[in-house]
Amino acid sequence: MAARAVRPCTLHPTGNLILTKASSFSPSVSAFDNPARDGPRGPLSGIGVLDLSAYIAGPYGCSLLADQGADVIKVEPPAGDNLRAYPSTLDGENRAFLGVNRSKRGIVLDLKAEADHATLMSLIARADILVHNFRPGVAERLGIDYPGLEAINPRLIYCAVSGYGEEGPLSGKAGYDQVLQAMTGMCVLQGKPPVPELTYGSPVDYYAAALVAAGVSSALFERERSGKGQYVGVSLLRSALTMQSARMIQAEGEAHDISRDMRSGGITGLHPTGDGYLYLSANTPHFWKALCALTGLDQLANNQRYDTVRRRAQHAAELVPQLHAALAARTALEWERIFGDAVPCSAVRHIEEMFEHPQVRVEDMVSSIAHPVLGYYRGVTRAIKFGRTPGPKPFAAPMLGQHDDEIPATESDGRITA
Repeated sequence: MAARAVRPCTLHPTGNLILTKASSFSPSVSAFDNPARDGPRGPLSGIGVLDLSAYIAGPYGCSLLADQGADVIKVEPPAGDNLRAYPSTLDGENRAFLGVNRSKRGIVLDLKAEADHATLMSLIARADILVHNFRPGVAERLGIDYPGLEAINPRLIYCAVSGYGEEGPLSGKAGYDQVLQAMTGMCVLQGKPPVPELTYGSPVDYYAAALVAAGVSSALFERERSGKGQYVGVSLLRSALTMQSARMIQAEGEAHDISRDMRSGGITGLHPTGDGYLYLSANTPHFWKALCALTGLDQLANNQRYDTVRRRAQHAAELVPQLHAALAARTALEWERIFGDAVPCSAVRHIEEMFEHPQVRVEDMVSSIAHPVLGYYRGVTRAIKFGRTPGPKPFAAPMLGQHDDEIPATESDGRITA
């Protein structure tokens, strides 16, 4: 990649880096103060984030920060985030990339090129947070390991997302969501013996993203007390195990092959109806009796053979066929209306139905976002609701290198030029 042109810049009194001469960019705009953000401030407005990560966990963690007002600059290599190249049914763009990279500006830097590396270092000197998911050792080779950056910016929150952590026999391996599902027992518990089953939708990645956002936010809070940044480590292995905290309990002397199933023996779960599937939960005595009453199975409600959740699990082979026969009389949507609040349940829906679901619309969970190729697309925004500082409006994930001309650069030796 050819060295990019040097754009003269200087320091704003606040300490932010700004351009002083550039035909396409206002000299009053700092690297981490995006003038295009429209709407109210968020709890993280004024916080600058450098996102050097790829795939899902790191990028979506940074999008959660952007939702809350942080100015996130996504730094990609010349070939772009690997997720851009993944298969997608969306014409001209990648659905997954759009979904996990909203509300960021994007630039391309070849960190092996001296001028681009210097540009990154100048941005790091002004940043509050840096997130990456390089394998252990790569950050050191690129000269952006935490000890080195701490010397440049002692207030930097440095978040490294790894597959298995920083130490140990697997520390050098790359981590992938479904690999971790298989490794940590998730697909055994998800499936029905003897066949394991993977969970759809990258839950390990998305939970790791939430840990990224939570971890760096906590570090920012602590920085207000100490004035110092720190290293924050998030791994997919930690994410996968943390997701199973309710199951991952082993008492002293307990057998290794003890059942950890929490699905209540088949009563609580997915069931076929006259049309469609219905998920219902009947663990408590109140819900069990309501289920029996509303399905016409009153004779089961007060039968001592089934009067506890453990007994119902023990005799599920007797109960489930009777339940299925009763549910076959109506559709899943009809049962959903009949059960109401008396029995926790939901008809199984396609994700497409959620765009227009009245609850989703009232809570403003989905926004229409302008995009240079697609025109507009709708997507999930604002995972958290803030009453006083709701945050600015979301905007589209960046095209590759879309904001190269808007991000301040430095001379090749890393000096900030006047």
